[in-house]
Amino acid sequence: MLTLSKLSDYAIVLMTFLARHDAYRANAGTLAQATRIPMPTVVKLLKLLVVGGALQSIQGRGGGYQLIRLPGDISLAEIVEAIDGPIAVTECNRETGECRIEEDCQVRPHWRVINQVLRETLAGISLADMSSPGLQISASWQLEHIGRPG
Repeated sequence: MLTLSKLSDYAIVLMTFLARHDAYRANAGTLAQATRIPMPTVVKLLKLLVVGGALQSIQGRGGGYQLIRLPGDISLAEIVEAIDGPIAVTECNRETGECRIEEDCQVRPHWRVINQVLRETLAGISLADMSSPGLQISASWQLEHIGRPG
């Protein structure tokens, strides 16, 4: 099963919460309470998202965490990569891949294409999209990326 890590999933939940509360600044406790994500996990994710350039940390009284850019300018790919590193569907898509059959693999070029499509899909979905009531993928996007409409 191809699954996003739980940490990436939770990071998207946190970021979407902030995006829904435009220009909202929240501390870790508020985010943990609002999203029901355990506090130690929230603290870990916030640090990774700051280092990854998706959030800013504001120190002092009234401080907290705030989106560094507009929700429409932050993609899911950016969030996932801040948490888990580069998106790689298979070992051979990783920079440090250690696959024993890599040199003779007949499907490796196909996995590269699939990996690229997955990354482009996540890059094409923003926090603004995730904050809307229903995610809509246009027929033209589907034709361009997967070859068939809805």
